[in-house]
Amino acid sequence: MVFLYPIAAVILGFVIMYSLRHFQQKKYLNVLSQDEFIKGYRKAQLIDIREPQEFDRGYIRGARNLPLTQMKQRLIELRPDKPVYLYGQGNGRSKRAAHLLYKNNYQDINILDGGFKKWTGKVDSK
Repeated sequence: MVFLYPIAAVILGFVIMYSLRHFQQKKYLNVLSQDEFIKGYRKAQLIDIREPQEFDRGYIRGARNLPLTQMKQRLIELRPDKPVYLYGQGNGRSKRAAHLLYKNNYQDINILDGGFKKWTGKVDSK
């Protein structure tokens, strides 16, 4: 019975950590439906954060490829005064990219809910 206390403490720690991260993200991150995303991305910086080989297979028309793995080194390519619309294959990488932008003083950060795999709009490919 005593061995369950450390396990319970670790589980509780993870729950608290993920809860705090979730509420912190709500302060700076807008998760948009496809319709909301379409309304705003033409006036913003539309960034596909997938790797180049994923991007080449298909991307949202007008998007620039800035892979998450290169984002830290290429932040100078983005303007902090303009809205940023991000999408990846799903939401995981988009949330990590949004956090990186937030830490670097970007204010208007938006991601496509469900990512590219749920996108039904116009697509281009190389």
